[in-house]
Amino acid sequence: MVTTDDILKRYGAKIEREKRGYDREEAGRRSQVAGGKKKFSKSYEKFRSSMLPEFSRYERWCKSMGNIFTIKVGEKDKMRIDRAIEIAHLNVTASEVVVFATMLLFGTLFGGIAFFIAIWLLTESFSMIFLFLIFVFSIFLFFYASKTPERLAVKWRLKASSQMVPAILYIVIYMKHTSNFEKAVAFASEHLSAPLSLDFKKIFWDVEVGKFSTIKDSVDNYLLGWKDYSMEFVEAFHLIESSLYEPDEERRVVTLEKSLQVILDGVYDKMLKYTHEAKAPLTNVYMLGIVLPTLALAILPLASTMLGGAIKWYHVLLIFNVMIPFMVMYMTGNVMMRRPGGYGESSLLESNPLYPKFKSNAGYWKGVMYGLPFFLIGLIPFLWRYTSVPDWLGTTRDYAWSEIGLGFLGNGGVFGILTNSAGKLVGPFGSGALLMSLGVPLSVAIVFIVAFRTKTEELLVTRDKYKGVEKEFTSSLFQLGNRIGDGAPAEIAFAKVASSVKGTATEGFFRVVNENIGQLGMSLERALFDPKRGAVVFYPSQLVSTSMRILIESVKKGLKVAARSLMAISEYVKNIKKINDRLNDLLADIISDMKSNMVFLAPLLSGIIVGLSGMITTILGSLSEMFAGGDMAGVGGGVEGILAIFDITKMIPTYWLQIVIGIYLIQVVFILTQTLVTIKAGRDPLQEMAETGKNLKKSMIMYVIVASGSIIGLTIIGAVALAGLT
Repeated sequence: MVTTDDILKRYGAKIEREKRGYDREEAGRRSQVAGGKKKFSKSYEKFRSSMLPEFSRYERWCKSMGNIFTIKVGEKDKMRIDRAIEIAHLNVTASEVVVFATMLLFGTLFGGIAFFIAIWLLTESFSMIFLFLIFVFSIFLFFYASKTPERLAVKWRLKASSQMVPAILYIVIYMKHTSNFEKAVAFASEHLSAPLSLDFKKIFWDVEVGKFSTIKDSVDNYLLGWKDYSMEFVEAFHLIESSLYEPDEERRVVTLEKSLQVILDGVYDKMLKYTHEAKAPLTNVYMLGIVLPTLALAILPLASTMLGGAIKWYHVLLIFNVMIPFMVMYMTGNVMMRRPGGYGESSLLESNPLYPKFKSNAGYWKGVMYGLPFFLIGLIPFLWRYTSVPDWLGTTRDYAWSEIGLGFLGNGGVFGILTNSAGKLVGPFGSGALLMSLGVPLSVAIVFIVAFRTKTEELLVTRDKYKGVEKEFTSSLFQLGNRIGDGAPAEIAFAKVASSVKGTATEGFFRVVNENIGQLGMSLERALFDPKRGAVVFYPSQLVSTSMRILIESVKKGLKVAARSLMAISEYVKNIKKINDRLNDLLADIISDMKSNMVFLAPLLSGIIVGLSGMITTILGSLSEMFAGGDMAGVGGGVEGILAIFDITKMIPTYWLQIVIGIYLIQVVFILTQTLVTIKAGRDPLQEMAETGKNLKKSMIMYVIVASGSIIGLTIIGAVALAGLT
């Protein structure tokens, strides 16, 4: 009989050699750290680099500014910023964030003052309004930059929260056949997509580096970050943990199923509450960010001349194209920050074969080619007013309406380029220049419309295809589970289901799997997940991917286990579909109201305002010319006194006013579309880009038609009224 001493003698020398080798390696690692040669292992650096790369630029800015000096942050603000930094996985400190915001404040302030002084020295015009706007904008940028970690944290949570329910599903399905919490979390971390997969991997990393002694402790610490944001996610995890202590198998499975139901019910209840709370803030955004600014633009031409020309077109540009869009983004950001987690689109966009086309910039060049002719048309009044092009071409700077056969519109100029009392050119004020200026915002919109359509058109077709698959996937999974439950291997079960689902949306998916196995000789896992030929690559749906990953894992445990897993997924799909349909119904009112405001009311109001501004300017200009020419000698002097107050040469040119309105409308479409898509589906770049292109197309068509009609119609009405007066 072999004794303990025999075993020790046989393996003692080998163990001793391995121990000495380990001691040498450990001593080497310690000496490297002590000598400052290597603070982090290569594996940690690789793990860190797998975090979100789009934040690296912001991190570099904060690091570079933070090296200049440090700022002691208040305890309350430090806790808030540190919490956001931890959630967003940023490699910065609270002091560096505040230093960057402070440097941005002073940089904008001093840069604006330097620009103001340069304009003052060149033009000898002193504008306190411009100086005040620079000051206000600098302060706003400070607060906006100091809140950047919180916005990035919200962005992280929105994307991660859309993967919560699949994460719980992965763990529950795995633990139904293998009651091992560590392996279940590892399985979820391997098969979820970023960013939630990175969080799960960090749970294991914290254990490996000795921060926590067990996976359970590391998970509990991680869940503290979701306690105030998604309590149902925390409760579901705790139920999963409690299932480990259930002595009875049936009660263990019931506890696991209860955890999945808890997160589904929690998501539904929170979204139900959110739909009621979000309507009023979004209405305020529309009124304060769109309606009131647009109405304010209607009185700006008159206000500028009453203030003696103190308000310039570049003041309006700074307010309406920089400051107000930032304010609208801040207001909509607050609405999005209150969005609950656990619900949203989480499709595998990056794994789609067409993803390089989505990232390509070729569509922008195509859009530039389409938009360039309209931009050149919109640039004509600018060239005739600010450059020497008319002299080079041997033409006048402006043309009277009578010279082009439209004398009934009055004696004014087509472009409305005038000379003020100081002998300087002002304008353009004319209806012709105003009509041509529509080409500038139209050309900008065309660039984005064409580019976004080029980027997303084919991807949307693919998404619609797999959305159709998802609708019918419940019954297909049920059939697949039945075939496997009858004892058929998974490869044969796919062939049987493929023949029985002909004519449905799922036929293509099962046919690809069957062809990969039968014709190309692939294994089941390769037939599903091969990078070039796998069926999941052509149907990049989170639901399809989740189901097939669980199938691959459960088949290893036996056919019965695989059949039960597929049945559980089928039931889950049915439940989540009911919740999605109900939530879409709840969100329909908010989304339809805001969309109609964005693509109909906002461009309609903006177009009418542009026409009214053009008519007011045209009437005042024509009346001034009539008094100057003696055509209205019989009219009382009161009118002449009023016209002296409203000096057209001191007004904001309607040419620039329309460009500001048009660009602002484009900005509003971008901001509100992002908000509505985020409210409905969480972080979804594909849908966001596609919806922006569609809404931009509708808004600009409406705006150009209404603005053109208003300019032409109101100009004719004003000309007829003036003709009757004379």
